[in-house]
Amino acid sequence: MKHIIITGTSRGIGFEMAKQFAEAGHQVLALSRNIDPIKELNQPNISCFPFDITQKEDLLKTSEFVVKQWAKKVDILINNSGSLVNKPFEETTLNDFQEVYAVNVFGVVGLIQAVLPFMNSRSHVVNISSMGGIQGSMKFSGLSAYSSSKGALITLTEMLAEEYKEQGPSSNVLALGAVQTQMLEDAFPGFKAPISASDMANYIVDFALRAHLYHNGKVIQVSSTTP
Repeated sequence: MKHIIITGTSRGIGFEMAKQFAEAGHQVLALSRNIDPIKELNQPNISCFPFDITQKEDLLKTSEFVVKQWAKKVDILINNSGSLVNKPFEETTLNDFQEVYAVNVFGVVGLIQAVLPFMNSRSHVVNISSMGGIQGSMKFSGLSAYSSSKGALITLTEMLAEEYKEQGPSSNVLALGAVQTQMLEDAFPGFKAPISASDMANYIVDFALRAHLYHNGKVIQVSSTTP
């Protein structure tokens, strides 16, 4: 039985991951701004509270939960939440960039720092990036803030693996291709992906539980197609 923290659990891949981990008997802390979908599962292995990754007080609540409810132990942290703006570059304001980076980069940094004291050499940080953040991959107009932030997340993961290679945790990043989620619809209206949120969640669940035994600081491209 593992103690697992997942962000972005109100819908899509995050919601499916929380459900799959809990049904397998693991303890899950499901973090999202909207907790109603998770609460409606009525799953005893899932804990939740309203959470905004950009707010310091919510990061502190997470640390306090781990101390009081999980005896200061976190086995897996999955940074799945994301923010996307789809605008031509000249219309993308500095504030747009700041809001995307606040969730996709700075919030991830804050949450990792909050949880790190409770992780050890057998723990695993899994960051969810995008094929749009892979250097040399196909890029799409309108996603300058999103794709560049996902590129930053990839490099952050590589740095974490280097800094903590002796004491742990292991850190890896998954660059996802097209998955049928609301975020995909926001980026590519009308496009139908060949992979469902549930199918991708199943892949990530298995990766989070086992991949740290074989990988550290690796960027895994999980993509059958990009739009």
